[in-house]
Amino acid sequence: MLATLAAMEPATVATFLMAGVMLNLTPGADVMFAMASGAQGGPRAGMAAAFGVALGSVLHVTLAVLGISAAILAIPHAHEVIRYLGAGYLLWLAVKAWRAPPPDPRRGAARTGRAIWRGFVTNALNPKVALFIMAFLPQFTDPAIGPIWQQMAVLGTLFIATGLVITGAYGAGAGWLGAAVGRASGVMGKVSAVIFAALAARIVWD
Repeated sequence: MLATLAAMEPATVATFLMAGVMLNLTPGADVMFAMASGAQGGPRAGMAAAFGVALGSVLHVTLAVLGISAAILAIPHAHEVIRYLGAGYLLWLAVKAWRAPPPDPRRGAARTGRAIWRGFVTNALNPKVALFIMAFLPQFTDPAIGPIWQQMAVLGTLFIATGLVITGAYGAGAGWLGAAVGRASGVMGKVSAVIFAALAARIVWD
């Protein structure tokens, strides 16, 4: 993998990193999910959600590299099925967040693990991520350098790493803000529920 990275044009890699950073800085579904998780559960939950999202991206990159994503999305109605599953999961999270009591500091580890899992599932069930990765990564590959799949794996790893840092920062920031305004009142749980529901609607209607 390092050999593949070394063989790639530095200007191409730099352009890719710049594009990836700009895309990650623009609040999208992953960022909004991490922020909602942070607002509900605190900075650690926000960062954990970002880590889960990154794991979901690892899955998408792996499936794209192996050509599995293209095969799955080529199945009639597969895109719609995955999309509605993702929307349904987010709606379930919205209901849970709306009804959730104020977070208990003694259950921090359990809350962190739950945030990781939710971030992973939310990202994995978003077909837009799979489509984006399949369309975005190949633009920065060059057949003259070597196997395309190796270059996509390298670029995907870089994209996931930068996304983890940026999304984690958003999630942590939302967690600290939530603590500042009094998460114990339950207000931030309601805010998180609204964000989860809005994300579900966005997945369905986009």
